[in-house]
Amino acid sequence: MEEDVQMILDETKDSMFKAIKHLEEELRKVRAGKASPDMVQGINVEYYGIPTPINQIASIKLLDARTLVIVPFERKIIGDVERAIFQSNMGITPQNDGENIRLSVPPMTEERRRELVKQSKNHGEQTKIVIRNARKDGNEMVKSLIKDGLSEDLGKNAEDAIQHLTNDYITKVDKMLVEKEQEVMTI
Repeated sequence: MEEDVQMILDETKDSMFKAIKHLEEELRKVRAGKASPDMVQGINVEYYGIPTPINQIASIKLLDARTLVIVPFERKIIGDVERAIFQSNMGITPQNDGENIRLSVPPMTEERRRELVKQSKNHGEQTKIVIRNARKDGNEMVKSLIKDGLSEDLGKNAEDAIQHLTNDYITKVDKMLVEKEQEVMTI
C-alpha cells in the first residue's frame, strides 16, 4: 500500500512539473520587445507534406536586438516558411527578400507591455488550474486507497504531502510570473 501512495505522489509531482515546463515554454514565446530565436519556436512549416519545426529546415540568427533573420536551407521553401510565420499570428509581418526572411520586432508601447503582462498572467492562471487539478486527482486516488484498506494516518500524510507539493508549485508559478512581468515592463 505504501508503494501505491508513493506512486500517487510521484504521478502528482510529475503532472505539476509538466505544467511548469509548459508555462516556461509559453512565457518564452511572450516577446519583451527584443528579438529572440525562441519567438519562432513551435512554428511548423509544411515541408514535403510533413509539418516540420522551423529550426529543422532553416537557420535562425539574431541580426541585432530587434531583428531576427531566418535562412531556409533550401531556397524553394522560403514561401512556405514565410506563410507559416504569417499564419502563426505572432504579430510580426515577415519580410522576404528571396534568400532569407527578416522579422523586425517593433518597439513596445506601454499599452502593449501591459497586454503582454496580462497574457503572461493568463498563462500562469491556466498552469495553476492544471496544478490544482493534479492535486484533486492525487487526493481522489488517496481516498480510494483508504477505502481499499490504507490506514487513515498514511492517507492524511499523503494528502498533506500533495498539498505541500501544490503550494511549492504554485509559488514557482508566481515567481516565474513576477520575473516575466519585470522583464516585459523594463524599457
